[in-house]
Amino acid sequence: MQYPEPIAKLIDSYMKLPGIGEKSATRLAFFTINMDQDDVTEFAKALVSAKRDLHFCSICGNITEDDPCEICRDKTRDQSTVLVVEDPKDVMSMEEMKEYHGLYHVLQGVLSPMEGKGPEDLNISSLLKRLQTNQAIKEVIVATNATPEGEATAMYLSRLIKPAGIKVTRLAHGLSVGSDIEYADQMTLFKAVEGRTEM
Repeated sequence: MQYPEPIAKLIDSYMKLPGIGEKSATRLAFFTINMDQDDVTEFAKALVSAKRDLHFCSICGNITEDDPCEICRDKTRDQSTVLVVEDPKDVMSMEEMKEYHGLYHVLQGVLSPMEGKGPEDLNISSLLKRLQTNQAIKEVIVATNATPEGEATAMYLSRLIKPAGIKVTRLAHGLSVGSDIEYADQMTLFKAVEGRTEM
């Protein structure tokens, strides 16, 4: 037996979300059908609003309602450092920590030849332009994930930025607090040894 077309379309729509298979999509579709009408309307409005009202900051590439974004407009932030991240979620994570007070630059991904993502597909040219026009920037902190693609992107950025005389650093990687050495993979152990600090 086939589902009625509205349910089938809703299931297909949910399956377009990352990590949602057919079973999860079906469960979400039936949950949505059982929701209160006002809640469904608010949910639909939130989807439309997020797509319509949000865009990328013309300076850093973070998601924002206003251009430039709130962080780029804030002159009290440290104007000498730019933390380069993969996507806007990373900016939110760093801001929640409340320890970093510099600027950001969002790449919108990482280099990934397997997925057909090259330098031209990332927000790299605007970063280079930003570094050329803003003499206050003295350090770029590369905070891409510790994956092969993240490491390749970090190396690529370093090779592009260093000739301009700007310091390029990388976030430390290694053992997380509370973890056991015996359960760590080789890359994590290598990064932990490489990023060791003096006591």
